[in-house]
Amino acid sequence: MMTPLPVLGILFPASQLSSPWFAVLSAFVAINTVLYTALAIAKILPKIYIGDLWHRRERRQVNRSIHPNPEESGAA
Repeated sequence: MMTPLPVLGILFPASQLSSPWFAVLSAFVAINTVLYTALAIAKILPKIYIGDLWHRRERRQVNRSIHPNPEESGAA
């Protein structure tokens, strides 16, 4: 014989759904869901480098790497 679901405690009665503790719990779950959704979307998007937005005058004009640029490799 099957027992009805409210007797097993799976479903809450209507009086508990309108209680203050349930409102606090549901607000916490809503904020948590929005936070983790924003973090997941931020992880998917490409990384933004602040230095790419502003061009500084202090950037080097000469390549100081041990690997020369393609146009410099033929001159040596």
